[in-house]
Amino acid sequence: MHAELVERGYPAMTVEQVAERAGVHKTTVYRRWGTVDVLVADALDHTRETAWPVPDTGTVEGDLIAIATEVADTFADPALRQVPVAIVIAALQSERAHDAKRAFYAARHAEAAEVVTRAVERGELPPGTDPVELIRLTCAPLYYRVFVTGEPVDRAIAERCARAALAAARAGLL
Repeated sequence: MHAELVERGYPAMTVEQVAERAGVHKTTVYRRWGTVDVLVADALDHTRETAWPVPDTGTVEGDLIAIATEVADTFADPALRQVPVAIVIAALQSERAHDAKRAFYAARHAEAAEVVTRAVERGELPPGTDPVELIRLTCAPLYYRVFVTGEPVDRAIAERCARAALAAARAGLL
């Protein structure tokens, strides 16, 4: 499925093309998934179960920059960006895909929140800092640029987002 997303993009992807690329008959894919939206949701569920390597640079600033940079790098790469774009489009069209997207991001946020928990333990952030909210605040401006305003994202913007979120956390706003 990933190869089809990269080659054709979500709007042009079909169950038949996925089946052909996989070397199976289309009825096999239709029987199991039925639609591209459900196929994307199932792939997202599978991906959620795969461990994500949480950054550990030694500082919360470095960790947040690493997280934001990974998001920016994904959206800056024309092939890689097809996957999160497909997830959002599918989630707008299918409740099953919407639920899979919500579960995927909840799991990734929980994993990434480890960097904040470590930072609180090291005394870099105030006790009571909401770890998941800091991750959201770090990444949200990047998603806003991509999905709302259509602006590009890059590493400089990612660093600025991470530092702004960190400043809010250090000020006790989270």
